[in-house]
Amino acid sequence: MEEEAEPEPLFPSDSYAAEALAADMDPWIVFDARRTPRSEFDGWLESNRPSQVHRFGNEQSGLGPVGWISILGPNHTPDPEDVTGLQESWEKLLASSRPVTFQTVKELALNHRVLSGKWLMYLDTGFKVDHAWECVARATLDGRIRSAKVSPYDPNGDPRHVICVYNQDFTDEGEVVGLDSFIRASGVKCQLSYKPDVYTYLGIYRNNRWKLCPTIYESKFDLECVPRRSHIINKVTNLEVGFKCMISVYFHQVRDLKIQHLRVQRLQIKTRI
Repeated sequence: MEEEAEPEPLFPSDSYAAEALAADMDPWIVFDARRTPRSEFDGWLESNRPSQVHRFGNEQSGLGPVGWISILGPNHTPDPEDVTGLQESWEKLLASSRPVTFQTVKELALNHRVLSGKWLMYLDTGFKVDHAWECVARATLDGRIRSAKVSPYDPNGDPRHVICVYNQDFTDEGEVVGLDSFIRASGVKCQLSYKPDVYTYLGIYRNNRWKLCPTIYESKFDLECVPRRSHIINKVTNLEVGFKCMISVYFHQVRDLKIQHLRVQRLQIKTRI
């Protein structure tokens, strides 16, 4: 008899990936600022505080499971991502003799236009996560942030929540740094880590079999520095992102935001006329 091939050992990252996929497939609570009146936001926020929404619902109350609580900004547009093609190319890469590195994964992401990414923050349940989520959600409502989501409370799992704040292109360091500036301006001061969505789609989480670090930037806010600012480390190069670059990016984004608001105001005036 032929010996059966031994199954591949499971890594902790495999269970993290399975949990994330299950959350994605369960119903979401979403506020879409493109379609929902702004006047409804405060009520929605109060009714769906992450510390009060249970991940697996409550049978006695007739509440079902909730994967994520999410908000889409007024200028949010879906990304033209080829996730199916990405995963097919990933399987071919694993079957080949090529090493799995940040550069090879980045190459796949570029080939299939899977370029979005997110800053992550992990916070204890209760006031900390509710306050940080409100800061991020209001900045998203105002159009300073593209989109964001937060995990609901899981009494049987990790007592912390994760907030994800998205941008369009993880390969654009200026864009990544600019998003950090808007998060900090909203009032969030905790440590942040940045993860490309390509890693999420391919199941690359911490303690993975390829020994890849799943985050490529780390941001720590310096309260003692004048002016107060983030210290951002590029974890691929182990170099700090330059302060002048951060300031330049921030002011360019503020300028673009003002231009965007002027355009919206002009459009509203034309509509009234």
